[in-house]
Amino acid sequence: MTILKASKFSPLDPAAAEPFYRQIYNRVRGAIAAGALKPGDRIPSARALTKELGLARGTIETAYSLLAAEGYIQAKGQAGTIVTPGLKLQAPVAIPIRQPDSSIAATSFRPDTILPFQMGLPALDMFPRKIWARLGARCVRAMQPSAMVHPAIYGLPPLRAEIAAYLQVSRGIDCSPSQVFLTSGYRHTIELIGHALLKAGDRVWVENPGYPPTREILSHMNMATVPIPVDRDGMIVSDGTRLAPRARAAVVTPAHQSPLCVSLTLPRRMALLDWATRNGAWIVEDDYDGEYRYVSRPLPALKSLDRDGRVLYAGTFSKVLFPSLRLAYLVVPISQVERFEQISQVLAAGSPELTQAIVTAFITEGHFARHIQRMRKLYAERRESTKAGLEGVLGKHVRIDTQPGGMHLILRLQGQRSDRRLVARMRKEGLYAEALTDWISGEQTASALLLNFTNIDSQRTAENFGKRILTLM
Repeated sequence: MTILKASKFSPLDPAAAEPFYRQIYNRVRGAIAAGALKPGDRIPSARALTKELGLARGTIETAYSLLAAEGYIQAKGQAGTIVTPGLKLQAPVAIPIRQPDSSIAATSFRPDTILPFQMGLPALDMFPRKIWARLGARCVRAMQPSAMVHPAIYGLPPLRAEIAAYLQVSRGIDCSPSQVFLTSGYRHTIELIGHALLKAGDRVWVENPGYPPTREILSHMNMATVPIPVDRDGMIVSDGTRLAPRARAAVVTPAHQSPLCVSLTLPRRMALLDWATRNGAWIVEDDYDGEYRYVSRPLPALKSLDRDGRVLYAGTFSKVLFPSLRLAYLVVPISQVERFEQISQVLAAGSPELTQAIVTAFITEGHFARHIQRMRKLYAERRESTKAGLEGVLGKHVRIDTQPGGMHLILRLQGQRSDRRLVARMRKEGLYAEALTDWISGEQTASALLLNFTNIDSQRTAENFGKRILTLM
């Protein structure tokens, strides 16, 4: 029979979140489960353990009472306390762990890290956190019981009004606050549109290459996506009318095509609108970073050209503020407001009202407009310095596309290199990248890296990262 002496008891952690009695309970139970203590073995008495650990006797007795109540130990009077005789513990079932292919990167389009070149992140180092904290504190102090009930399903009315006003000035969209619906992000936006206007079996045009989660979301809603090629003028609308003329919708990124960053030309915009009107189809305009154009002023939104109510405009605060807000918005045609209100009543839970109140204050006090102006200037500088730094090191191995806007660079790999394998190596070394082939449906002929530049603070930093990429090639 084994006797666990008090002096052999593993030390407790005074800084742990667990109380001492729970730590003692876990240690004894763990020793029993591991086979270090077997049925019939003695454990230290409460008195001995109290003296050894310097704890109150009540703490030890609480732990022992819990172990006894669960059948792990028994008190035998003068014989001491022992592990329950005949105790049978079920051996843990070994679950085989699937080993992923280490040569291919597992792509996540919602990473929770902050790595160099990470896609989808604005310049977090330049966000005005002090202003945000001040507005947040003020909103908390001003919070009334009416703001503590369920949030408004369609969005906080003052924020809907501010968004409508902002879009009219900055994106040329004439809409009323009632047409603006707040969502928890792009995925929620697409899901809301799908339930409101589409049905299982509908065909939907998507850009090729295009944002992979769009295809994934529509597929889960049992809709068929039709990949439409993209060239330097954006989605080739004539290919769409040839491949699926009766499609029910098209999802496009006209300001900066995702991921190629080209802009949909005016003739193609008009052709797309004409197709939607003639076929009673819907156009989802994903304007995820339309504010960031560097060769001229931002282009008006496709929605601003819509005269027949066929375009739904999807915007987000993730790219202009920060992703953890989980706040986006959708502008629907006025004829569809009632329909989206009905669907929202069923499906939407509403975004946190406090968050919406802070964003509202951020906009009304002018911080939002100033922040976008500062970021537009900063991103233009960081884009050029990042491009120069990477070209200086990787110039013989990559070709960097020239783009009018956006938040990332496209590095075309020369030779027969696999972008997926290079991305996997980069991820292992703490560098983020996405492979262009993951954005392409069908035959994958392109091989390129997608690298966000917004958090690269200087050309020297870009050069240093470029050297690390070079060693991985």
